[in-house]
Amino acid sequence: MVVELIRVGMADLKVASHPSILTTLGLGSCVGITLYDCKKKIIGMAHIMLPSSKIATANTNRAKFADTGILDLVDQMLAMGANKKDLVAKIAGGAQMFAFSGSNESMKIGARNSEAAKMMLQQLEIPILSEDTGGNHGRTIELYSEDGRLMVKTIGYGIKYI
Repeated sequence: MVVELIRVGMADLKVASHPSILTTLGLGSCVGITLYDCKKKIIGMAHIMLPSSKIATANTNRAKFADTGILDLVDQMLAMGANKKDLVAKIAGGAQMFAFSGSNESMKIGARNSEAAKMMLQQLEIPILSEDTGGNHGRTIELYSEDGRLMVKTIGYGIKYI
């Protein structure tokens, strides 16, 4: 069986059916949202950069934002045959990559991205099974259609599966 490796770029999203792996590189303050339908073995991944499309004036790329990107990801998975009640989520990223003096919340983009993703998934009633968010380090992730496991690679911290 040939497993297809599909790259998800920054401000991008992709869906795939079994056998496949979705991967995205360089999650710093960005958040990787992964969805899995265990019955149909359909997977989806979005690499979001910002929490809300409402703050952008030119928001033609819906995958860039947590609110619109997650909605589009779910829609594409449903169009591929996934069942919304069978979807589960795992998320990674949302790091604070740079130190800022003061406590300006607008500079904490990683934490804001993570929170926006969690809120959107909660609104859609999609449970988050696990997460690897925060810290000050980047991540690369791979989502496997076989069983929905999410591999998180972090320089200096190794590899783990969540």
